[in-house]
Amino acid sequence: MSVKTILKGKTGDLVTCRSEHMMETVATLLTTHRIGALPVCDGGRKLVGIISERDIVGNMAKAGAGVMKMKVRDVMTKKVVVCGPEDSIKDVMELMDRRHIRHLPVLEDDKLVGIISQRDVMAHRLKETELETNVLRDHVRVGKAV
Repeated sequence: MSVKTILKGKTGDLVTCRSEHMMETVATLLTTHRIGALPVCDGGRKLVGIISERDIVGNMAKAGAGVMKMKVRDVMTKKVVVCGPEDSIKDVMELMDRRHIRHLPVLEDDKLVGIISQRDVMAHRLKETELETNVLRDHVRVGKAV
């Protein structure tokens, strides 16, 4: 299974922000959409960074509440770890675990096409495991009936 399988199952619009937005705007977007990170894009779909709850909290520890008056460019993570739609779920899980990240922007031809979270990956893996279990259970039942 690949990342594109997860993206197909996601509903809603891809929420992004721009580097010149204020952190107050980001906090509102994160809260309103109940998400933990926002890809930061230029005028198009070119990824220039990512801003997460972790980035906000880390900067609040340094700058206090004044972080809300800062611009996204001053708080965002600029070196973004990304994946592609054809990457395997297994590889993505390992990458997220190894790099200690919870959100992974998905790029295709250097354009942002989505973002997946650790929760998305785990939910997909759970469905996969349930399907495998049901197939094995059915196989055992058929074997006993013969």
